[in-house]
Amino acid sequence: MKQLIADIRKDYRQHSLDEADIAADPFAQFERWWNEALASEIDEVNAMTLATASKEGIPSARIVLLKGYDERGFVFFTNYESTKGKELQQNPHAALVFFWKELERQVRIEGKVEKVSDAESDEYFHSRPEGSRIGAWSSPQSAIIANRKIIETNVTQYTKRFENQDIPRPAHWGGYRVMPASFEFWQGRSSRLHDRFRYTLGNGNWKAERLAP
Repeated sequence: MKQLIADIRKDYRQHSLDEADIAADPFAQFERWWNEALASEIDEVNAMTLATASKEGIPSARIVLLKGYDERGFVFFTNYESTKGKELQQNPHAALVFFWKELERQVRIEGKVEKVSDAESDEYFHSRPEGSRIGAWSSPQSAIIANRKIIETNVTQYTKRFENQDIPRPAHWGGYRVMPASFEFWQGRSSRLHDRFRYTLGNGNWKAERLAP
C-alpha cells in the first residue's frame, strides 16, 4: 500500500541542547557543531540553503556550498549575474540553513550580505579545478538558453582561449559574505519538543534565548 505523505515521520532522540550546553558566542557554538558534523562524516557537510528575496520581497531559495567562515560571516561564491546575485544587489539580506540530519540538527543564520574582496575571490577562484574555472566563464547562470549545446560550445571556446595559461577570474563571478544578525540552533527532540536557542545581536553583544519548539 502506498504510504501517505502525512504519515512520514521520525522521532528524534540522539541529543539534547540545554542552557548549560551553549556557548556565550554563537560563532563558538557554530564551531562546536561544525566540528561534530565534520567528525560524523556527513556527506557534503557544507551544503546549505540560501534564501534571498527580490526588492518586492518575493523569496527564492537554493542549495549552495559554504566555502569559509570566521567572525565576519559565512562565505559562498557564485555568478553575480545569477538570480541570487541580482536579488542580493536589490536586497542585500539573506538567510542560511544547515540541516545535518545525521545529528538531528539545524542551524539558521540571517543577516546582511556584502561582496568579499577581489583578493578573496581571486584566491578561491584559483584554488578551483580547471573545469570549474572554465565553467564560470562558460555558463550565463540563470539565463534562458535554447539547449545544452550552447554550454558545451562555450566550454570548448574558453578551453581553447585559455590553453596553456592561467585562467583569470571573470568579473561577473565572486564571493558573498552573510554577516549574521541572528543565529538559531535547533536540536531535534522526541515528540517534536525540540530544543531551540536563538542568538540576536544588539549593541555589539549577543543575547541567547530559548524558543518554544
